[in-house]
Amino acid sequence: MKKCAVAGKCGACSYLKTEYAEQLKIKHDYVAGLFPKQNVSEVKGMKDPYHYRHKVYASFYQDRYHHIHAGLYEENSHRHIDSSACLIQHVKANQILKTICETADKMKLSAYHEDSGMGVLRHAYIRVSSFNGDVLLVIVIGSRELPGSKHFVQVLTKAHPEIRTIVLNYNHEKTSMILGRRDKVLFGRGYITDQINGISYRISSRSFYQVNPKQTEVLYQTALQLADLKENETVLDACCGIGTISLAAAKQAKHVTGVEISPEAIRDAKNNARYSNIENVTFYAADITAFLKKNRQHFDTVILDPPRSGMGEAAMRSIAGIAPDKIVYVSCNPVTQAEDLKTLNGKYKIQKIIPVDMFPFTKHVECVVLMSNK
Repeated sequence: MKKCAVAGKCGACSYLKTEYAEQLKIKHDYVAGLFPKQNVSEVKGMKDPYHYRHKVYASFYQDRYHHIHAGLYEENSHRHIDSSACLIQHVKANQILKTICETADKMKLSAYHEDSGMGVLRHAYIRVSSFNGDVLLVIVIGSRELPGSKHFVQVLTKAHPEIRTIVLNYNHEKTSMILGRRDKVLFGRGYITDQINGISYRISSRSFYQVNPKQTEVLYQTALQLADLKENETVLDACCGIGTISLAAAKQAKHVTGVEISPEAIRDAKNNARYSNIENVTFYAADITAFLKKNRQHFDTVILDPPRSGMGEAAMRSIAGIAPDKIVYVSCNPVTQAEDLKTLNGKYKIQKIIPVDMFPFTKHVECVVLMSNK
Protein backbone atom coordinates (compact mmCIF):
# COMPACT_ATOMS: atom_id res chain seq x y z
CA MET A 1 0.00 0.00 0.00
CA LYS A 2 1.14 3.53 -0.77
CA LYS A 3 1.86 6.00 2.01
CA CYS A 4 0.34 9.48 2.21
CA ALA A 5 2.24 12.33 3.86
CA VAL A 6 -0.94 13.81 5.35
CA ALA A 7 -2.79 10.60 6.21
CA GLY A 8 -5.01 11.12 9.23
CA LYS A 9 -4.98 14.90 8.88
CA CYS A 10 -7.06 15.85 5.86
CA GLY A 11 -9.74 13.31 6.75
CA ALA A 12 -10.74 12.56 3.15
CA CYS A 13 -9.31 9.03 3.01
CA SER A 14 -10.44 7.29 6.18
CA TYR A 15 -9.53 3.84 4.76
CA LEU A 16 -6.07 4.72 3.47
CA LYS A 17 -4.46 2.14 5.80
CA THR A 18 -7.06 -0.54 5.05
CA GLU A 19 -6.42 -3.22 2.42
CA TYR A 20 -8.64 -2.64 -0.60
CA ALA A 21 -10.37 -6.03 -0.39
CA GLU A 22 -11.31 -5.23 3.19
CA GLN A 23 -12.62 -1.82 2.15
CA LEU A 24 -15.00 -3.49 -0.30
CA LYS A 25 -16.23 -5.88 2.39
CA ILE A 26 -16.85 -2.99 4.80
CA LYS A 27 -18.86 -1.15 2.15
CA HIS A 28 -20.86 -4.25 1.28
CA ASP A 29 -21.79 -4.80 4.91
CA TYR A 30 -22.73 -1.12 5.22
CA VAL A 31 -25.18 -1.33 2.32
CA ALA A 32 -26.51 -4.69 3.56
CA GLY A 33 -27.26 -3.06 6.90
CA LEU A 34 -29.45 -0.47 5.17
CA PHE A 35 -31.37 -3.18 3.32
CA PRO A 36 -31.55 -5.93 5.99
CA LYS A 37 -34.18 -8.04 4.24
CA GLN A 38 -32.48 -7.99 0.85
CA ASN A 39 -29.64 -9.88 -0.81
CA VAL A 40 -26.87 -7.37 -1.65
CA SER A 41 -24.40 -8.26 -4.40
CA GLU A 42 -20.65 -7.93 -3.95
CA VAL A 43 -19.26 -4.42 -4.44
CA LYS A 44 -17.84 -3.78 -7.90
CA GLY A 45 -14.36 -2.43 -7.15
CA MET A 46 -11.34 -1.13 -9.09
CA LYS A 47 -8.21 -2.94 -10.27
CA ASP A 48 -6.08 0.09 -9.36
CA PRO A 49 -7.79 2.29 -6.74
CA TYR A 50 -5.20 5.11 -6.75
CA HIS A 51 -5.35 8.51 -8.52
CA TYR A 52 -8.92 7.95 -9.71
CA ARG A 53 -10.21 11.48 -9.15
CA HIS A 54 -10.34 13.24 -12.53
CA LYS A 55 -12.16 16.16 -10.89
CA VAL A 56 -10.08 18.09 -8.35
CA TYR A 57 -10.84 21.11 -6.18
CA ALA A 58 -8.16 22.92 -4.18
CA SER A 59 -8.04 26.06 -2.06
CA PHE A 60 -5.05 28.39 -2.11
CA TYR A 61 -3.27 29.57 1.01
CA GLN A 62 0.09 31.04 2.04
CA ASP A 63 2.55 29.74 4.60
CA ARG A 64 4.50 31.95 7.04
CA TYR A 65 7.12 32.52 4.35
CA HIS A 66 4.37 33.81 2.01
CA HIS A 67 4.71 30.87 -0.38
CA ILE A 68 1.49 29.80 -2.17
CA HIS A 69 0.13 26.30 -1.61
CA ALA A 70 -2.93 24.46 -2.94
CA GLY A 71 -4.74 22.13 -0.62
CA LEU A 72 -7.70 20.92 1.38
CA TYR A 73 -8.98 21.72 4.84
CA GLU A 74 -7.91 19.53 7.72
CA GLU A 75 -10.76 17.42 9.06
CA ASN A 76 -13.08 19.33 11.43
CA SER A 77 -11.04 22.52 11.14
CA HIS A 78 -10.31 25.49 8.91
CA ARG A 79 -6.59 24.71 8.67
CA HIS A 80 -5.16 24.03 5.24
CA ILE A 81 -3.22 20.92 4.17
CA ASP A 82 -1.19 20.78 0.96
CA SER A 83 -2.88 18.27 -1.39
CA SER A 84 -0.56 18.54 -4.40
CA ALA A 85 0.71 14.98 -3.79
CA CYS A 86 -2.71 13.43 -3.09
CA LEU A 87 -2.90 9.69 -3.76
CA ILE A 88 -6.47 9.73 -5.08
CA GLN A 89 -6.24 12.87 -7.24
CA HIS A 90 -5.19 12.46 -10.88
CA VAL A 91 -1.41 12.69 -11.23
CA LYS A 92 -1.68 15.38 -13.90
CA ALA A 93 -3.94 17.49 -11.66
CA ASN A 94 -1.36 17.28 -8.87
CA GLN A 95 1.36 18.43 -11.27
CA ILE A 96 -0.73 21.37 -12.49
CA LEU A 97 -1.45 22.48 -8.93
CA LYS A 98 2.29 22.56 -8.22
CA THR A 99 2.93 24.64 -11.36
CA ILE A 100 0.18 27.10 -10.43
CA CYS A 101 1.72 27.62 -6.99
CA GLU A 102 5.25 28.02 -8.37
CA THR A 103 4.02 30.50 -11.00
CA ALA A 104 2.00 32.46 -8.44
CA ASP A 105 5.09 32.79 -6.23
CA LYS A 106 7.19 34.09 -9.12
CA MET A 107 4.45 36.56 -10.08
CA LYS A 108 4.00 37.53 -6.41
CA LEU A 109 0.29 36.74 -6.49
CA SER A 110 -1.36 36.48 -3.09
CA ALA A 111 -3.80 33.89 -1.80
CA TYR A 112 -7.30 35.04 -0.95
CA HIS A 113 -8.02 35.35 2.78
CA GLU A 114 -11.62 34.65 3.66
CA ASP A 115 -11.75 36.70 6.87
CA SER A 116 -10.24 39.88 5.45
CA GLY A 117 -11.60 39.47 1.94
CA MET A 118 -8.16 40.42 0.61
CA GLY A 119 -5.97 38.56 -1.90
CA VAL A 120 -6.28 37.09 -5.37
CA LEU A 121 -6.15 33.30 -5.77
CA ARG A 122 -9.03 31.56 -4.04
CA HIS A 123 -9.60 28.10 -5.57
CA ALA A 124 -8.58 25.88 -8.47
CA TYR A 125 -10.87 23.40 -10.18
CA ILE A 126 -9.27 20.87 -12.55
CA ARG A 127 -11.04 18.35 -14.76
CA VAL A 128 -8.99 15.76 -16.71
CA SER A 129 -10.60 13.93 -19.63
CA SER A 130 -10.10 10.17 -19.39
CA PHE A 131 -10.70 9.90 -23.15
CA ASN A 132 -7.99 12.17 -24.55
CA GLY A 133 -6.16 13.60 -21.51
CA ASP A 134 -7.36 17.16 -22.16
CA VAL A 135 -7.60 19.41 -19.12
CA LEU A 136 -10.14 22.04 -18.09
CA LEU A 137 -8.69 24.48 -15.55
CA VAL A 138 -10.79 26.97 -13.60
CA ILE A 139 -9.04 29.62 -11.51
CA VAL A 140 -11.32 31.19 -8.91
CA ILE A 141 -10.25 34.64 -7.69
CA GLY A 142 -11.49 36.83 -4.86
CA SER A 143 -10.21 40.02 -6.48
CA ARG A 144 -11.66 42.00 -9.37
CA GLU A 145 -9.04 40.78 -11.86
CA LEU A 146 -6.11 38.38 -12.15
CA PRO A 147 -2.95 40.49 -12.47
CA GLY A 148 -0.75 39.35 -15.36
CA SER A 149 -3.41 36.91 -16.59
CA LYS A 150 -1.88 36.61 -20.09
CA HIS A 151 1.53 35.69 -18.72
CA PHE A 152 -0.13 33.34 -16.21
CA VAL A 153 -1.90 31.51 -19.04
CA GLN A 154 1.24 31.35 -21.21
CA VAL A 155 3.31 29.79 -18.43
CA LEU A 156 0.69 27.18 -17.55
CA THR A 157 -0.10 26.13 -21.12
CA LYS A 158 3.58 25.90 -22.01
CA ALA A 159 4.35 23.75 -18.97
CA HIS A 160 1.20 21.65 -19.49
CA PRO A 161 0.11 21.65 -23.17
CA GLU A 162 -2.72 19.24 -22.28
CA ILE A 163 -4.54 22.23 -20.73
CA ARG A 164 -7.05 22.98 -23.49
CA THR A 165 -9.04 25.69 -21.77
CA ILE A 166 -8.67 28.03 -18.79
CA VAL A 167 -11.66 29.75 -17.24
CA LEU A 168 -11.44 32.64 -14.77
CA ASN A 169 -14.22 32.59 -12.18
CA TYR A 170 -15.06 35.54 -9.94
CA ASN A 171 -16.12 34.78 -6.37
CA HIS A 172 -16.08 37.80 -4.07
CA GLU A 173 -18.71 36.52 -1.63
CA LYS A 174 -18.28 35.16 1.89
CA THR A 175 -19.42 31.64 1.11
CA SER A 176 -18.31 28.03 1.20
CA MET A 177 -19.28 27.66 -2.48
CA ILE A 178 -16.29 27.14 -4.77
CA LEU A 179 -17.55 28.91 -7.88
CA GLY A 180 -18.92 32.43 -8.11
CA ARG A 181 -21.63 33.55 -10.51
CA ARG A 182 -19.47 35.01 -13.28
CA ASP A 183 -17.00 33.32 -15.65
CA LYS A 184 -14.55 34.57 -18.24
CA VAL A 185 -12.77 32.26 -20.68
CA LEU A 186 -9.06 33.16 -20.76
CA PHE A 187 -7.93 30.39 -23.08
CA GLY A 188 -9.60 27.80 -25.33
CA ARG A 189 -13.31 27.14 -25.83
CA GLY A 190 -14.41 26.96 -22.21
CA TYR A 191 -14.99 23.20 -22.28
CA ILE A 192 -13.32 19.86 -22.91
CA THR A 193 -14.76 16.56 -24.15
CA ASP A 194 -14.84 13.13 -22.58
CA GLN A 195 -16.40 9.77 -23.39
CA ILE A 196 -18.41 7.28 -21.36
CA ASN A 197 -19.29 3.97 -22.99
CA GLY A 198 -18.57 5.39 -26.45
CA ILE A 199 -20.71 8.54 -26.08
CA SER A 200 -19.00 11.95 -26.15
CA TYR A 201 -19.80 14.71 -23.66
CA ARG A 202 -18.79 18.35 -23.43
CA ILE A 203 -17.73 19.37 -19.93
CA SER A 204 -17.79 23.04 -18.95
CA SER A 205 -16.88 24.62 -15.62
CA ARG A 206 -20.38 24.07 -14.20
CA SER A 207 -21.18 20.66 -15.67
CA PHE A 208 -21.99 17.88 -13.21
CA TYR A 209 -19.82 14.96 -14.21
CA GLN A 210 -18.68 11.99 -12.15
CA VAL A 211 -15.20 12.19 -10.59
CA ASN A 212 -14.16 8.60 -11.36
CA PRO A 213 -14.52 7.89 -15.12
CA LYS A 214 -13.52 4.21 -15.02
CA GLN A 215 -16.07 3.38 -12.36
CA THR A 216 -18.64 5.68 -13.97
CA GLU A 217 -18.63 3.34 -16.97
CA VAL A 218 -19.13 0.40 -14.60
CA LEU A 219 -21.90 2.25 -12.75
CA TYR A 220 -23.87 3.20 -15.86
CA GLN A 221 -23.38 -0.22 -17.46
CA THR A 222 -24.74 -1.77 -14.28
CA ALA A 223 -27.76 0.56 -14.25
CA LEU A 224 -28.60 -0.10 -17.90
CA GLN A 225 -28.10 -3.85 -17.55
CA LEU A 226 -30.60 -3.86 -14.69
CA ALA A 227 -32.99 -1.66 -16.69
CA ASP A 228 -32.84 -4.19 -19.57
CA LEU A 229 -34.37 -1.69 -22.00
CA LYS A 230 -36.17 -2.76 -25.16
CA GLU A 231 -36.50 -0.96 -28.50
CA ASN A 232 -40.19 -0.16 -27.93
CA GLU A 233 -39.81 1.21 -24.39
CA THR A 234 -40.00 4.79 -23.15
CA VAL A 235 -37.70 6.00 -20.37
CA LEU A 236 -37.79 8.88 -17.88
CA ASP A 237 -34.39 9.96 -16.57
CA ALA A 238 -35.61 11.98 -13.60
CA CYS A 239 -32.27 13.57 -12.58
CA CYS A 240 -30.53 13.59 -15.91
CA GLY A 241 -27.76 16.14 -15.28
CA ILE A 242 -25.87 16.68 -18.55
CA GLY A 243 -27.49 13.59 -20.08
CA THR A 244 -24.89 10.93 -19.31
CA ILE A 245 -27.39 8.15 -18.55
CA SER A 246 -30.10 9.53 -20.86
CA LEU A 247 -27.97 9.33 -23.99
CA ALA A 248 -26.75 5.84 -23.20
CA ALA A 249 -30.34 4.71 -22.58
CA ALA A 250 -31.47 6.33 -25.85
CA LYS A 251 -29.28 3.89 -27.78
CA GLN A 252 -31.39 1.03 -26.43
CA ALA A 253 -34.90 2.48 -25.97
CA LYS A 254 -37.55 4.01 -28.21
CA HIS A 255 -37.41 7.43 -26.54
CA VAL A 256 -35.87 8.99 -23.42
CA THR A 257 -37.15 12.04 -21.54
CA GLY A 258 -34.54 13.73 -19.35
CA VAL A 259 -35.57 16.09 -16.56
CA GLU A 260 -33.16 18.20 -14.48
CA ILE A 261 -33.78 21.27 -12.33
CA SER A 262 -30.58 23.01 -13.49
CA PRO A 263 -31.00 25.01 -16.75
CA GLU A 264 -27.21 25.00 -17.24
CA ALA A 265 -27.12 21.19 -17.04
CA ILE A 266 -30.00 20.90 -19.51
CA ARG A 267 -28.19 23.21 -21.91
CA ASP A 268 -25.17 20.89 -21.74
CA ALA A 269 -27.42 17.84 -22.14
CA LYS A 270 -28.97 19.22 -25.34
CA ASN A 271 -25.52 20.09 -26.70
CA ASN A 272 -24.29 16.59 -25.87
CA ALA A 273 -27.25 15.04 -27.72
CA ARG A 274 -26.49 17.14 -30.81
CA TYR A 275 -22.77 16.45 -30.46
CA SER A 276 -23.44 12.67 -30.43
CA ASN A 277 -26.20 12.78 -33.10
CA ILE A 278 -28.76 11.20 -30.76
CA GLU A 279 -32.26 12.36 -31.67
CA ASN A 280 -34.64 10.13 -29.68
CA VAL A 281 -34.19 12.09 -26.45
CA THR A 282 -35.90 15.23 -25.11
CA PHE A 283 -34.63 17.33 -22.21
CA TYR A 284 -36.58 19.60 -19.85
CA ALA A 285 -35.34 22.02 -17.19
CA ALA A 286 -37.85 21.45 -14.40
CA ASP A 287 -38.44 20.11 -10.90
CA ILE A 288 -39.41 16.47 -11.34
CA THR A 289 -42.49 16.67 -9.10
CA ALA A 290 -43.83 19.72 -10.95
CA PHE A 291 -42.99 18.11 -14.29
CA LEU A 292 -44.97 14.96 -13.49
CA LYS A 293 -47.99 16.98 -12.36
CA LYS A 294 -48.16 18.54 -15.82
CA ASN A 295 -47.12 15.43 -17.76
CA ARG A 296 -48.99 12.35 -16.58
CA GLN A 297 -47.77 10.13 -19.40
CA HIS A 298 -46.69 6.56 -18.73
CA PHE A 299 -43.04 5.54 -18.88
CA ASP A 300 -41.94 1.93 -19.02
CA THR A 301 -38.81 2.62 -16.99
CA VAL A 302 -37.76 5.44 -14.66
CA ILE A 303 -34.09 6.01 -13.90
CA LEU A 304 -33.10 8.08 -10.85
CA ASP A 305 -29.66 9.47 -10.05
CA PRO A 306 -30.23 12.27 -7.50
CA PRO A 307 -27.74 14.23 -5.37
CA ARG A 308 -26.77 12.99 -1.89
CA SER A 309 -29.95 14.46 -0.38
CA GLY A 310 -32.02 11.96 -2.38
CA MET A 311 -35.31 12.39 -4.22
CA GLY A 312 -37.61 13.16 -1.28
CA GLU A 313 -41.05 11.76 -0.48
CA ALA A 314 -43.03 14.08 -2.78
CA ALA A 315 -40.93 13.19 -5.83
CA MET A 316 -41.04 9.46 -5.08
CA ARG A 317 -44.82 9.51 -4.72
CA SER A 318 -45.10 11.40 -8.02
CA ILE A 319 -42.98 8.76 -9.73
CA ALA A 320 -45.04 5.93 -8.21
CA GLY A 321 -48.15 7.76 -9.43
CA ILE A 322 -47.21 7.28 -13.10
CA ALA A 323 -46.72 3.54 -12.40
CA PRO A 324 -43.60 2.66 -14.41
CA ASP A 325 -42.88 -1.04 -14.85
CA LYS A 326 -39.34 -0.65 -13.53
CA ILE A 327 -37.43 1.87 -11.42
CA VAL A 328 -33.63 1.90 -11.45
CA TYR A 329 -32.30 4.05 -8.60
CA VAL A 330 -28.63 5.08 -8.74
CA SER A 331 -27.38 6.77 -5.57
CA CYS A 332 -24.17 8.15 -4.08
CA ASN A 333 -25.85 8.02 -0.65
CA PRO A 334 -27.46 4.65 0.18
CA VAL A 335 -28.96 6.15 3.36
CA THR A 336 -31.28 8.55 1.52
CA GLN A 337 -31.77 5.92 -1.18
CA ALA A 338 -33.12 3.45 1.38
CA GLU A 339 -35.39 6.14 2.86
CA ASP A 340 -36.75 7.06 -0.57
CA LEU A 341 -37.48 3.45 -1.49
CA LYS A 342 -39.52 2.96 1.68
CA THR A 343 -42.15 5.30 0.22
CA LEU A 344 -42.71 2.71 -2.52
CA ASN A 345 -43.41 -0.18 -0.16
CA GLY A 346 -46.45 -2.13 -1.23
CA LYS A 347 -46.25 -0.98 -4.85
CA TYR A 348 -42.72 -1.98 -5.88
CA LYS A 349 -40.45 -4.87 -5.05
CA ILE A 350 -36.65 -4.73 -4.87
CA GLN A 351 -35.18 -7.16 -7.38
CA LYS A 352 -31.45 -6.40 -7.23
CA ILE A 353 -28.98 -4.29 -5.21
CA ILE A 354 -25.47 -3.77 -6.61
CA PRO A 355 -22.97 -1.44 -4.87
CA VAL A 356 -20.21 0.15 -6.98
CA ASP A 357 -17.06 1.59 -5.43
CA MET A 358 -16.67 5.03 -6.98
CA PHE A 359 -14.59 6.40 -4.09
CA PRO A 360 -11.82 4.02 -2.92
CA PHE A 361 -10.20 4.77 0.46
CA THR A 362 -13.24 6.79 1.57
CA LYS A 363 -16.41 5.70 3.39
CA HIS A 364 -18.59 6.53 0.39
CA VAL A 365 -20.11 3.96 -1.95
CA GLU A 366 -22.47 4.19 -4.92
CA CYS A 367 -25.45 1.85 -5.06
CA VAL A 368 -27.80 0.71 -7.87
CA VAL A 369 -31.22 -0.72 -7.00
CA LEU A 370 -33.69 -2.29 -9.43
CA MET A 371 -37.37 -2.26 -8.43
CA SER A 372 -40.30 -3.80 -10.30
CA ASN A 373 -43.98 -2.86 -10.19
CA LYS A 374 -45.97 -5.45 -8.26
